Amino acid sequence: MTPEKFNLPRYLATLPLFSDMPEAELARLAEGCKLRRMERGKIIFHAGEPCEEFHVVVLGQIKLFVISPSGVEKVIELCGPGRSFAEAIMFLQMPYIVTAQALSDTLLLSIDKDVIVREIQNDWRFSLRVMAGLSRRLHGLIKDVEAYSLHSGVQRVIGYLLSDLRVASDGDASSATVSLPVAKAAIASRLSLTPEYFSRVLHELESAGLIQVDKRDIHIVDTEKLANYQPR
Repeated sequence: MTPEKFNLPRYLATLPLFSDMPEAELARLAEGCKLRRMERGKIIFHAGEPCEEFHVVVLGQIKLFVISPSGVEKVIELCGPGRSFAEAIMFLQMPYIVTAQALSDTLLLSIDKDVIVREIQNDWRFSLRVMAGLSRRLHGLIKDVEAYSLHSGVQRVIGYLLSDLRVASDGDASSATVSLPVAKAAIASRLSLTPEYFSRVLHELESAGLIQVDKRDIHIVDTEKLANYQPR
């Protein structure tokens, strides 16, 4: 897929934020968008830079992260296709507080702040959709804090594996396969774990007969047993 052949209005209509907009409004909104190809490793923006737009991942994976004073990287969020980011910061008129980097070759849609503000002024229902999207993001962050505070490392890994499943090709609903979208180190940082500990947990779950690891593909033998697993 090339940016030149990409149908922006049609794609915007698939996003929850814009799904109810008439075609004329979608076409107008598309005029304030830009579509870019980002090579793997490309920095999209740095923390501290001004934020005048928000972004949607069309294809690929984006990593949002911060660097501690000691130089340690902490992954805040991993954004795959259909995920948006930087909306709240854009409305707060603050600079970016994280750095965004492409973890794979990525097609990125950026939507200008002025276009969004104009639509908010034109249609109060659009404001409600914006608020709903920001509320979902806040709810996700609260769940993250709860997981880091109350759940063990093993429980965090199990929760991640069960959070986004696709049914295995054999049709057995009790089993499923998870394809890790990015390197294990990035996922470990997202879960506030070291890469070594993340690998040890996967090995423990595999030894318990709950999963089978094949590079980035993790086959869950029994989803219910995995959900109820008690760490040793």
